[in-house]
Amino acid sequence: MRVDVVSIFPEMFSAVADCGITSRARKEGLWSIKLWNPRDFVHDAHKTVDDRPFGGGPGMIMLAEPLAKAVEAIRADGNQGKVISFAPSGRTLSDGIAREFSSQTIDLILICGRYEGIDQRFLDVFVDETLSIGDYVISGGELAAMVLIDAMVRLIPGAIKEQSALDESFATGLLDCPHYTRPEQWRGIKAPEVLLGGNHKEVDKYNRRMALQITETKRPDLITIARSQDLLSDEDEQVLKILGAGVKKDC
Repeated sequence: MRVDVVSIFPEMFSAVADCGITSRARKEGLWSIKLWNPRDFVHDAHKTVDDRPFGGGPGMIMLAEPLAKAVEAIRADGNQGKVISFAPSGRTLSDGIAREFSSQTIDLILICGRYEGIDQRFLDVFVDETLSIGDYVISGGELAAMVLIDAMVRLIPGAIKEQSALDESFATGLLDCPHYTRPEQWRGIKAPEVLLGGNHKEVDKYNRRMALQITETKRPDLITIARSQDLLSDEDEQVLKILGAGVKKDC
């Protein structure tokens, strides 16, 4: 997977290029990243990439031409993939979208806006899809782009242990269960006995029950979605019935 990023702050992407799982995957050749600064495509003394909005209003708008030239240079460099920008109006990034991009291992071009936004004409002509990472506003598209990169790359086969990707939150339609490690007792609190006994079948059943409990409590909408996709077994439904009766602690 190749990812090209257009940003006026390319140095921010050292967080995914040089740190953690994404760095290791990059060094193993599972993905690559190339950074492009739109200021390199303008020739005035101030390297201007923004201007005041037509019609007035606060803030500045990113110019269409420097971004267009950056994308054209990326195309000439060999990336013919999908162009994605980031804005609150976009489709909300989800585990499903990350898995879709990751499974296809398609090349991507990520456009990181700044200021009040990007000239709509550039978006209309060059951008294939706009994504959002949530109902809030951040200072630019860089953090959103890094969230997308991290979510995709860790799902590329070989980036992490396959079972980790299969068991984590959203992969099964539910939130993940709680996790514990040494020591068995910490500050007077003991890890659940079932996890210490070595019976993997019972451990699996316990973890599934806890995942159902946490999801029902914190994200009941995911239970509805899981039912619609036929992801819940009869045993799962029995657990949820007990939860619905208020018997949560010992389920």
